[in-house]
Amino acid sequence: METLTATNKDWWKASADQLPQIIHEPPGPVSKQMHANTEKYMRGLSGQVKLFPVCFEEGHGISLTDSDGNRYLDFSSGIYVTSLGHCHSKISSAISHWANRLMNMHDFTTPVKEKLLEKLVGVLPAGLNSVQLFSDGATAVEAGIRAARAITGKHEFISCFRDFHGKTMAAVSCGQMIRGDVHSYGPTRAPGFYMVPRPDPYRPLWTTPDGTLDTDAYIRFYEQFIQESTVGNLAAFVLEPAQGWAGSIFPPDDFFPKLRALCDQKGVLLFDDEVLAGMGRTGEWLTLNHWDVVPDIVTFGKSFGNGFPVTALVVKEEYADALDKISGSSSYGGNPMACAAALASLEVIEEENLLENARYVGEKMMARMRRMKDSHPIIGDVKGKGFLLGIELVKDKQTKEPFDKAGQLVYQKAFRKGLAWIPAGHILRMSPPLIMDEHFAMLGLDIIEESIYEVEKEFGYH
Repeated sequence: METLTATNKDWWKASADQLPQIIHEPPGPVSKQMHANTEKYMRGLSGQVKLFPVCFEEGHGISLTDSDGNRYLDFSSGIYVTSLGHCHSKISSAISHWANRLMNMHDFTTPVKEKLLEKLVGVLPAGLNSVQLFSDGATAVEAGIRAARAITGKHEFISCFRDFHGKTMAAVSCGQMIRGDVHSYGPTRAPGFYMVPRPDPYRPLWTTPDGTLDTDAYIRFYEQFIQESTVGNLAAFVLEPAQGWAGSIFPPDDFFPKLRALCDQKGVLLFDDEVLAGMGRTGEWLTLNHWDVVPDIVTFGKSFGNGFPVTALVVKEEYADALDKISGSSSYGGNPMACAAALASLEVIEEENLLENARYVGEKMMARMRRMKDSHPIIGDVKGKGFLLGIELVKDKQTKEPFDKAGQLVYQKAFRKGLAWIPAGHILRMSPPLIMDEHFAMLGLDIIEESIYEVEKEFGYH
């Protein structure tokens, strides 16, 4: 098997020189034509593409280049995916090696799969060591739901308002099914799936006398909901540790420890969907590590292979038989190229100290964002850990009325200035590659703050 050496952690800096660099106002003429040609056939495009139809040709490190020669600073990582930078040489070489040697052998053991499983279990909390590999997040979530049923013999699930878990039937039923950018996911939620409010410190449903969010009130409501709304066959709580699609929303620090205790009391599994937030994005291998909580089931993907389609379902050792009961294997899951990408990605995170970098730079970004909040009338809240960050725009800080139009305009203005990133209605989402240093992080925030100021002027705030 090919042995790959560690890389220089500054490998990306040469290609980041003079970022961003706008030659033609984007989207430029070539991008417009290519997008128009593609749109004749491709339907169901994401909201970010509809708002800014650029055609990208090349990426390296933290830079992206479009078909008109414009170079952008990447603040999206594809959409939380290329977290270790575009075209990382170690990862690309690992994929290439197996693409030229052995591309797929279903679920037979391969040397690179053996090494990946050992490495993966080594970075996860003790006891999480029973694994199955897949090629996309929704498939992993679906398998996790089937595993929860096999483990418990129960069939009901509770998830939270504005969580997102995928676009297949059970995964969709764990999320919001009426969305502004989606006409309809179906006529009804799948039987046995329920949703409850989730603690949002900026928009709490229940508060203590001093006005802060009352986590205990949420937990009491969950107890009552289980008693009154389910039929007593609850298999699992399914949650994102931090909500991505909803706008980088983190619960208060006491939420997950208290939810873990409730699950233990009720004999319910805690299913942690880390497809978006895991593998270093928040400065920890798993985001639940921030609260010293170990789930019974965890799924992860996106960053796992740094862009190569590979995801995983992991359950506690005592539940390992469930993966046999559900016949967990898939056609593409765990193929040698996918295993090579995932293994190289885990090694890169360690070799380049990217968990530490995400924590350090993320704290610097949060400090800057707090200052922005104090000086901008339409910034209602800022939130985040590591490189999972959000800025919430409101029409008025007292009423907290969401300002969707401002979010759209800020997104478009910043993109024209050379910042490639992700919209989320009135919440501006940021997910830079974990390799990004403080200089480029502040440069990205400079572009965002300038765009916010311009939008404020247009709406008469200045």
